[in-house]
Order: sequence, then structure tokens, then C-alpha cells
Amino acid sequence: MPLVVSPADEALAVHRALVRALSRPEGWPEPLPASTSFEVIETHISTLLLAGDGAIKLKKPLKLPFLDFSTPERRHHFCSEELRINRRTAPDLYRAVLPVTGSANAPRLGGSGPVLDWALWMRRFDNDQLYDRLARAGQLTAAHVDALAGVIAAFHAGLRPSPAAYGSAGVARRWALDNFSSLEDPELVAGLPAAAREQLATLAASSDSRLAAITPLLEQRRAGGAVVECHGDLHLGNIVHHHGRPLLFDAIEFNPELRHMDRLNDVAFTFMDLRDHGLPRLAWRLLSQYLEITGDYGGLPLLRWFAVDRALVRAKVALLAARQAPAGEAAPLIAAAARRIGLADALAHPAPARLVMTSGLSGSGKSTVALLLAESLGAVRIRSDVERKRLHGLAPNERPADPALLYNPRATAGTYGRLVDAARAALEGGVSAVVDAAFLLRAERDAVRELGRERQVACTVVECTAPDGVLAARIAHRRAHQSDPSDADAGVLALQMRVREPLSADEGDALTFSTDGPEHSLPGRVDDLARQLDAR
Repeated sequence: MPLVVSPADEALAVHRALVRALSRPEGWPEPLPASTSFEVIETHISTLLLAGDGAIKLKKPLKLPFLDFSTPERRHHFCSEELRINRRTAPDLYRAVLPVTGSANAPRLGGSGPVLDWALWMRRFDNDQLYDRLARAGQLTAAHVDALAGVIAAFHAGLRPSPAAYGSAGVARRWALDNFSSLEDPELVAGLPAAAREQLATLAASSDSRLAAITPLLEQRRAGGAVVECHGDLHLGNIVHHHGRPLLFDAIEFNPELRHMDRLNDVAFTFMDLRDHGLPRLAWRLLSQYLEITGDYGGLPLLRWFAVDRALVRAKVALLAARQAPAGEAAPLIAAAARRIGLADALAHPAPARLVMTSGLSGSGKSTVALLLAESLGAVRIRSDVERKRLHGLAPNERPADPALLYNPRATAGTYGRLVDAARAALEGGVSAVVDAAFLLRAERDAVRELGRERQVACTVVECTAPDGVLAARIAHRRAHQSDPSDADAGVLALQMRVREPLSADEGDALTFSTDGPEHSLPGRVDDLARQLDAR
């Protein structure tokens, strides 16, 4: 029987032949030495050709349920879209869209004459600095994550609200159903362990009820402008540490519905992927730092839905890759899919949330302890020094011209009310909260306790202490370096010492934690504290 070649197969064969023909120095838009070596990287929808400090990306002539690259005109359009959306975050990497001209045997990038295809011309970067590679090598640090939180937050802050057609609960449901439909394909999931298939079935059965619970907030945020043209594919493999800062690249160009989304959905992908890489502490740190910059705690009830969906999408991608891989290479991909399904299940069915207050005088180290506790417990930190300034339109490290405007009974009451509201949003989303404030007064502590009773979660005070000389030295250091949102000085510390209401004997939910001692020992001691809290 003669072999029948489909038009799609024939188009792919032409694409691969074009890639081979472009693997020569004279076909490139800028001179390359004759000795240049060329590297080819294939994904399921595109081919990258690397040479020298340049990269060329060609889209495969495919038509799939979620994209259409079937004609040169459509590939030109999506190359142009990819250039536009990625120049927002990585303008140094994305250079131009170029026509592929010449002949099939001797094509050229750029130039004149009939257009054979279109390509995206990019600058090459050090692949070892990709965040996923750094994560696998054990080299991804808190500094990497803090910088990333700032970059994502700044990117989101510069985006205009999307058109009303995007980001609705109906769109979310359609994509979720499409994903579950793919994951019901017996051939696709055949290699999964039985436990993973059972978890998939449970997640599919509860999908509609979980979405129904968050639909009012989803729609409220959409009406309020939270749906913007995000990145859309913000896993660690699409982030690179380049020239001293993180760059976000390879945003989704082929379907606008997959990038016009709630801002929190974008960062939820990175949060999930850090968890998938076995870095839960960095995941919670990223989320805490992002929220501290944006103040978007109101979106936390949506976090788990978004993260579950992202984990399942990554599971599907791994299974599709496994089906196309040679027999010996499929097993690790199936294992990755099973791991991501397990992560989705854990995200959808979390352990009970908890509420912690870190209290203490200025300089007691409570903010540092709060962030370390958030990492260790799996929580977000909510910081009074930052929220007080946010309520008055100031950046965290900005100093008020008149401190009395920020530090008076009315402003303090508003700040503590904001802390409770942010913590409530976290708890509604099944997310633990570490509320970081002085909590000098019993009434302030009791307000948070009341939230714990309202949400039926465990609530604990962690009172941070240090000798008076240490408090004064830390405050002087902060003032000298202007490196912290706190505005406290020696006078403020003296006032706090006069007005504070110490923990009473009936505040049995309180623990005292000394922050005096070597700085390098603090993370381990906070981990011990977290275990003590979990055991209560």
C-alpha cells in the first residue's frame, strides 16, 4: 500500500528542510564566521536555530485546536504579535520580524524577493541562567525571587485593563473543560499511576463547584480592571537572569484568551512552578513579595483555582510530550505529569489555614521573622509598615513629609483594619497569613483573634524580643541605610516602650521568640518555631 502524506506532514517536511538550509552563515541577517556552529531546538509548535549570539525562531506550519500557524500570512501575524508582546518585558532580546527570502535551497533571512516564510530574530542568552535550570542546579536564591517579584509587579502595573470579552468565568470554565477533556483521553493517560488518574477524576468532578465559589470575585475583579494582557506562560523556563536582572520572555502570542487574564493568574503560574520544582519556600516568598508590592491581597481567594489549572496544563503538556517521545524518554515525562497532578490535588485540598501575628517593638526583628515564618509555614506575610503607607499613597521606603499624618490614632486604626481585611481574603482562599505589626495594644491583637474565630482557624501571637541595646542598634542601622519601610527612630521606640500593653496571662495563644543571636542561625530557629506552631 503506498504511503499517503497529508498536507500537514508535507508542510512540516518543508519547514524542516528550510531550517536545515538556514543552518549556514550566509543565510543570516548579520555576518557570521564560516566556522559558526548551529544548534536546533524544537518545541511542539516552533523551531529555534541558534548561532553565535543570535537566535532565529520559525513557527511550524500547524493548525491545532488552540492555534493556527497554517499559512505564511498567519505565521507573519503571530511573529509580529510575539515581537510586540515580548518587547514589553525583554526588549533587548527581541530584535525584529524578518522575511525568509531567496530559494528553498538557499534561503536568506531578510532581503528582497518572494517571501518563503517569516522568522523572529532574537538575541541569544545564557541558557544556564534560565530560572528552571538554576532551580534544578540548586542555585535559585531568595534574591532571584525577590527581583522577580518586583519585575512581575512592575510589568503588571503598567498594563491597561483588557476588553470586556476577556477573563470571564465562562472563559475560565471553557478552558478548564478543554483541559480535562484532553486528560480524559485513555491513550494519553494510559501510563499514569492509578493514584494520579483517581486524583484527576476527583479534580474534574469538583471543577464546576470550585469555579462557582469564586465566580463572583472573578467577575468583580474583571469589572475593576484586574484582567490585563499578561504574559500568560510564566513558568520558570520562560524567565532568565540576564545582565543582572530577571527577564520574562516567550509570552503566549497564539491565543489572546491565554494572556488576557487576572493579574494574579499570571503570578500563580510561577508560584505553582516553584512548588513543582520542589521549592515551596521560594514559592511563598515570591507570592508574599509580589503582594507586598501590589497590595492585591483581595485576589487571594482565586489563587488555588489558578494554580490548580496551571499544574494540570503542565501535566497535559508533559503527557503530550511523552506520547511523542522515543520509548526510553517517555517515563520521566509521565512521572512529571503524575507529580503535577499530585500538586494540583494538594493545591485544591490544602491543610487547614492558620493565622499568626508577629508582634514586638521596633527593631525586634518581627518583619524578618514574619517572612521566614511565611516561607516555612506556607503563608503570605502582611506587613503594617507597608500597608500604612499604601493607605496614604506612599511607596514602602518613601518617608512622609509630615509623620503625624501617618502616625495618629485614626491612621493606625485604618492600618490595622487593612491588615485584618487582607488576612481575611487570604483565609477565604485557604491561604495562611502572617500578620506583621507592633500589636502594642491588646485590642489590636484581639481584632485578629476575632478574625480567627470568624474563620475557625488557629491563631497565635509570636512576640519577638531583643535586648534594648540591640533594638536601638538595629533602628540606627535602618535609619542610616534607609533600607526598610519602617519610619521608627529612637523616639518612636521610647514611645512604644511607654504605651505598650504587655501580653496578659490569659493570652494563652502567645509565644515569645528572641531574635538576639547570630543572624545565620535565625532561619533554622524560625523553622523550629514553625514546627512548634504546627504541633499546637
